[in-house]
Amino acid sequence: MSLRFQCVGKTDKGLVRPANEDFLHIDETNAVFAVCDGMGGHQAGEVASMMASDTIMTTFKYFQDQLHEDKNLDIQHALPLKGELLLKSIRLANRAIYNKAAGSSSLYGMGTTIVALALEDDMMSVAHVGDSRAYRLNEKGITPLTVDHSWVAEIQQNQNLSKEEASSVVGKNIITRALGVHDTVEIDYRLIRVKPGDKFILCSDGLCGYADDEEIFNSIRKIRDNNNRMVDNLIQLANDRGGADNVTVIVVEITDIKRTDLPEVERFTLSSETPELLKYEDEWLTKINNFIAHQDESQQIDKPVNKTTLVIIFIAFIIIAMAIIYLFTIR
Repeated sequence: MSLRFQCVGKTDKGLVRPANEDFLHIDETNAVFAVCDGMGGHQAGEVASMMASDTIMTTFKYFQDQLHEDKNLDIQHALPLKGELLLKSIRLANRAIYNKAAGSSSLYGMGTTIVALALEDDMMSVAHVGDSRAYRLNEKGITPLTVDHSWVAEIQQNQNLSKEEASSVVGKNIITRALGVHDTVEIDYRLIRVKPGDKFILCSDGLCGYADDEEIFNSIRKIRDNNNRMVDNLIQLANDRGGADNVTVIVVEITDIKRTDLPEVERFTLSSETPELLKYEDEWLTKINNFIAHQDESQQIDKPVNKTTLVIIFIAFIIIAMAIIYLFTIR
């Protein structure tokens, strides 16, 4: 047996926002999925969320072995390869966004939340920063796999407030962690075992910020066997609540697994980087950026000439040839 899964995702700008600053990350080749919810003026949030996705995509596609073998980036936890790489990638994404924002006044202060899954054999890594969420779905309801990094969530935990009491807190939408806002980042991580038939939902707070867990479940309870309809219903639920924010939803269904004896890992917070580790991350970002630049140059060189260009070249050649013939004729 080998790992098999199905994935459906959709992002929508909602009914109020002029642009979509969410970013949908689906990498079926490496079994990595993420929802990034950008923030910042002048579409800077869109830049941040896209950068987070691009950094994760690049590291998983081109640098898995090198990042795994680099002891300078050691995360001090024994995790499966993809779990380790996911954490390193998110750290690099934070650093990349922070550095870019620091170098541009128009992008200053930009950031993004992220919630990400990485599948490997019969294990699933869950990592997040901010208030985008991951849920496990079953026939009885949805179970949160993440705890929001938000002011209201922290107050609720520290002061034992009920959901109703917490909902009346002023400034409840303030998040306490995001990628790119600070030069370092703390990431929450957990590792869980999966089995065939399991379904998971990732969403931005454009959904979970306007509907509670029971409402989310009720909107998909009768169509749990149809992943496409579930995604559409959840997007519609967000828009039915006013569509005040961008909304992104991914549904991942496990259809087969490769069994292992790896233990689950309870939720922990990966601590922020030391100054020495930041130096190594910057070196890695330079390496990644140089690689991307080289790829772009190669694509430009290898890019085939289109038919229109060939026709123009041919016509120009004919005109030049006729001009030369004419000049020789009139002598």
